[in-house]
Amino acid sequence: MEQVNDDTLAAARKVIAVHINYPSRAAQRGRTPAQPSYFLKPSSSLSLTGTVVERPAGCELLGYEGEIAIIIGKGARRVDVEDAWSHVAAVTASNDLGVYDLRYADKGSNLRSKGGDGFTPVGPALIPADAVDPAKLRIRTWHNGELVQDDTTADLLFPFARLVADLSQLLTLEEGDIILTGTPAGASVAVPGDVLEVEVSTADDQLSTGRLTTTVEEGTTAFADFGARPKADDLQREEAYGSREAAGLPAAESPLSPELKTKLESVCTATLSSQLRKRGLNNVSIDGLTATRPDRKVVGLARTLRYVPNREDLFKTHGGGFNAQKRAIDSVNEGEILVMEARGEKGTGTIGDILALRAQVRGAAAIITDGGVRDFSAVAAMELPTYYSNPHPAVLGRRHIPWDTDITIACGGTTVQPGDIIVADSDGILVIPPAIAEEVANDSIAQEREEVFIAEMVEQGHSVDGLYPLNAQWRTKYLEWEAGKAND
Repeated sequence: MEQVNDDTLAAARKVIAVHINYPSRAAQRGRTPAQPSYFLKPSSSLSLTGTVVERPAGCELLGYEGEIAIIIGKGARRVDVEDAWSHVAAVTASNDLGVYDLRYADKGSNLRSKGGDGFTPVGPALIPADAVDPAKLRIRTWHNGELVQDDTTADLLFPFARLVADLSQLLTLEEGDIILTGTPAGASVAVPGDVLEVEVSTADDQLSTGRLTTTVEEGTTAFADFGARPKADDLQREEAYGSREAAGLPAAESPLSPELKTKLESVCTATLSSQLRKRGLNNVSIDGLTATRPDRKVVGLARTLRYVPNREDLFKTHGGGFNAQKRAIDSVNEGEILVMEARGEKGTGTIGDILALRAQVRGAAAIITDGGVRDFSAVAAMELPTYYSNPHPAVLGRRHIPWDTDITIACGGTTVQPGDIIVADSDGILVIPPAIAEEVANDSIAQEREEVFIAEMVEQGHSVDGLYPLNAQWRTKYLEWEAGKAND
């Protein structure tokens, strides 16, 4: 196969990179774009395999991202998706390098953070585009010999032909231009002395670019005072390494601590509802649903999924593949509750047995939907509690398009935001704002303690007049009762 050489680099008038394209990366980042977005890298950032890349002096976070690069073979302007791949000459391996220390400086353009000399190595060999199925390619990255990225193009958010067609709507893609098509999960940070390798191959490994090798060295020339200077914080470290854990940072504090979760599990939703009402919150219940496990008490943080009414043209672009529904299911974490907005539409299913099983395997605490459930017997038999409007045999596409995740939604007549605390029991489902959850829990525990006393007094034959709720006289007796219990 033809090798990438200086002529290849010289022919690239534009280097265009896609922000997020692999579902694994979208799940890691916690955001899934509805449409592709791009940034430009200067052609001077291109380099060949075997070269050395400099981590600029004063920088800490040189990020690497193994990617598949597509090279335009003939000009493309306003081409259709069906014709777009014919404008591609070849694919090769690339490493989209950048320093997170300078991300702040250009507010999304990435010019300084990703545009440095040598920050886009490509090669070593070109795989002819007409010899491959662009949906059956494999991308792998090694960091000091350890395999850290391994993914395929089978379920990209935006297939390669769509990228070419989309870009060609506004600008002319010229022969030799290079498009970096996104990176899967596993991208991280390299330090001086590290060796990075990226390889693109067909899924059956019959064709391969060979390994694109880049060695990192430390820069020695400091940034001048008249421009942006490198700076890093924990947010950039988390983004660069892929997670707080990988960056060596302590785990982010959850608004639902184990202690708070235990408190909320100890009180019923009827009591919590009373306390929320005292604080002026009357519209925080998800209404009209039935539980597959009414015997279970559920407490967890909300993750959200929104369906919109089916429209055939939009279903073609949003309904298939690794759509928002599947992304939500595949990224729900242990103890979280997936809440779905289905507009109360009862004429189709919004979850079935396979996806419910996937949520259960991932450790979800529950699924809540104000729409229908398919494969009802199987879903109802699972340990995972599911709250639903009704069983229905029809598939999702009859009424819905899975549209977006982790946004503010409406479910069962109330608003739910990602990170809200959900509490459900046999009385119903409540949404508790995290900022007041601790005080609501404490006051609910105190209220239920009072109600134990009131119930005892009622059993002894006392009238509820003045007792429920406690007037001053009865409150004095309650405090005496409470003191006696404490001394027991």
